[in-house]
Amino acid sequence: MDWYPLWNSLRIAAISTAAVFFLGLFAAYYIAKLPRAVKGVLDVVLTLPLVLPPTVVGWLLLCLLSPRRPLGEWAQAVLGLRLVMTWWSAVFATIVVSFPLMYRTARGAFESFDATLADAGRTLGLSNTWIFWRVRMPYCRQGILAGMVLAFARALGEYGATSMVAGYTPGKTATISTTVYQLWRTNDDAGALKWVLVNIAISAVFLLAVNLLESRERQNRKGGRSCA
Repeated sequence: MDWYPLWNSLRIAAISTAAVFFLGLFAAYYIAKLPRAVKGVLDVVLTLPLVLPPTVVGWLLLCLLSPRRPLGEWAQAVLGLRLVMTWWSAVFATIVVSFPLMYRTARGAFESFDATLADAGRTLGLSNTWIFWRVRMPYCRQGILAGMVLAFARALGEYGATSMVAGYTPGKTATISTTVYQLWRTNDDAGALKWVLVNIAISAVFLLAVNLLESRERQNRKGGRSCA
């Protein structure tokens, strides 16, 4: 059994989750401070990939990254990089489709943050950067963690946009999702079932680990209250 689709899927999901973690935090933190009207418009734009069909997202990415388009042509001519039909093309697709999940959950967590904690930190001479990473992030970590889990799961299971911008080439661009489709298309139900079970197992283990961390955090909070 060729395990490349597993390795490639995990690599793509990990890279895209790391990217949307920082992009989602940045967008959620600053957009939460904007006026309601501006925030509403940006919410629509940034959340649109969540409701659009994946094939529509894939088509839009092809219009942007194709070698026949300005950006794709520039990347190939100047950098020598082809932005479609490679394994890293799938990273672009998974970032776009998983970003709204990270952004919305992080923004909700930031909006629930008690701003008086930040004000108290500033009166003590603490910088905004210190307050963000040492006060705001620990306070909002459950929401942030939930966003990361959702983003990783979405990236791991992405098919529509990925298949359009990265295609399916065994040993080069194949992922678990595209491999399942190709095996099903060739009537190899046994092979498709193996990869379906692999995907289910990975997702289940990841979610169980997150639930365990959340359970420990709740126990720690209860312990802290009892000591107080």
